[in-house]
Amino acid sequence: MLLCLSASHRTAAFELLERLSTGAATLGQALIPADGSVEGAVVLATCNRFEAYLDVRGPADEVRDAAAGRAIDIVSGITGVSPAELSGAVAVHADAAAAEHLFAVSSGLESVVVGEGEISGQVRRALESARRSGTTSPDLERVFQRASTASREVQNRTGLGGAGRSIVRLALDLASSRIADWQAQNVLLVGTGAYAGACLAALRDRGVTEVGVFSPSGRASRFAAREGVRPVEADQLADALDAATVVVTCSTAPAVVLTAEMLAASLERSAGKRVFVMDLGLPRNVDPAVARVPGAELLDLETIRLHAPLAELNAPDDARDLVGRAAAAFTAESTEHQVKSAVVAYRTHVFDVLEAELERLQARGESSPETERALRHLVSVLVHRPTQRAKELARAGQGERVVDALNTLFDLGVTLDAEHGRASEDAVG
Repeated sequence: MLLCLSASHRTAAFELLERLSTGAATLGQALIPADGSVEGAVVLATCNRFEAYLDVRGPADEVRDAAAGRAIDIVSGITGVSPAELSGAVAVHADAAAAEHLFAVSSGLESVVVGEGEISGQVRRALESARRSGTTSPDLERVFQRASTASREVQNRTGLGGAGRSIVRLALDLASSRIADWQAQNVLLVGTGAYAGACLAALRDRGVTEVGVFSPSGRASRFAAREGVRPVEADQLADALDAATVVVTCSTAPAVVLTAEMLAASLERSAGKRVFVMDLGLPRNVDPAVARVPGAELLDLETIRLHAPLAELNAPDDARDLVGRAAAAFTAESTEHQVKSAVVAYRTHVFDVLEAELERLQARGESSPETERALRHLVSVLVHRPTQRAKELARAGQGERVVDALNTLFDLGVTLDAEHGRASEDAVG
């Protein structure tokens, strides 16, 4: 069963999402207990979303609530958020609904700024992180790869693609009410990940040319060389802050990078200067007290979310339709796997009977190439319709009925895997 626990800007306060981001890097391993009840986990943590996708052993109608409860307890233990608070903020999706939710998330349809471009990359990187941690599974691989395909379809075939929607661009739009001339700004960028690259691209689109980059993890030089900006090392941070008129933070550093004391000291050294600070990091990169420092203005994710344009809250119908169709196709394909082993066993049984009959005819001298071809063709025709019908019934959610029927008629000994809803291949042959 595919299970998704989702907390987002629609269900939780930003402060809660920030707390949930703590420990997200190692949470995937913790969500896979030693008892084997969970086969895989992928954790997605962004500035407005925290989600855990689990590959759980067992049929959804039996294990959904228990599995969700266990996962909530694990997340609570790592993040410090109480189970009661988590339960009130988390929406639970299972199987087909979980797949459709992931497809919508990856396509930007569940974002603060609907259609934002960064989310598909964040989803892809969540899967890559799970691979490195060894927590993914074949079923999770398949659903996440299909989510990427659905996202590309939405981008290529709807008005959402190429529209430049993103939290970064919305933040710059809001900042433009205070910054008249972006070309005249000296920007200090904090962070060197993929999100920093998106921030830099958006700044350059506004005409910004003077950019220094600082990395709390010491990666500024590599990013600067690749992007053509100035690297700022730790011992240069104070000078870079003194020169900056705009600070944009988008690091995943676990601790605050810019404190109120640091900024107050910088503004005191640069008398008369004002600085605009945009904190796009999760957890927060900037101490909220910065907003009270004279000469400083702070725009953080919570404020940005409150100013998301209402027009963006409703995605174009054609994008929703594409996601719905992609999810339906994925679900139909998944249900066919329920009966795959049983159909293989059935076809093997029938063709084994055919081979035995052909050997009997050969032993009696009654066989010929023409007879063999005719019999093989006849058997192929006869098994085709039952095979197709089995797939149709599986798509309709009746995979167990198919397995029972084939077992009853042909004594195949195939069992439906109660852990995954698939016929067990171990029983075949």
